[in-house]
Amino acid sequence: MKIDRVNSEIRKVLSELINGELKDPRVAECDMLSIMDVVTTGDLKYCTVYVSVMGGDPDAVIEGLNAAKGFLRNELFARLKVRAVPELTFRLDKSVDYGFKIDKILEQLKKEENS
Repeated sequence: MKIDRVNSEIRKVLSELINGELKDPRVAECDMLSIMDVVTTGDLKYCTVYVSVMGGDPDAVIEGLNAAKGFLRNELFARLKVRAVPELTFRLDKSVDYGFKIDKILEQLKKEENS
């Protein structure tokens, strides 16, 4: 399960970097940013990072993260002490929003049932 360890380490280090060292104003404007999942290909060449954004413009945050890929990749290389760091791609994870939507629908159904 080498990929699981790599994904876990990438997630941990990226969380530290994004929340502590990244200075991009597009990313800094959001209230909270969470890395929901990290998926690395078996050959360790590509890595998709799924993030959840609360507050701010999610599209701008993703643009900011993708613009900072070089910096983040260099820092990953220095901190993970591996031969190669995968190419990073950041994507918006909409599962939290989807969960909230389902909760609202269930609450509405419950209210209608009790009426």
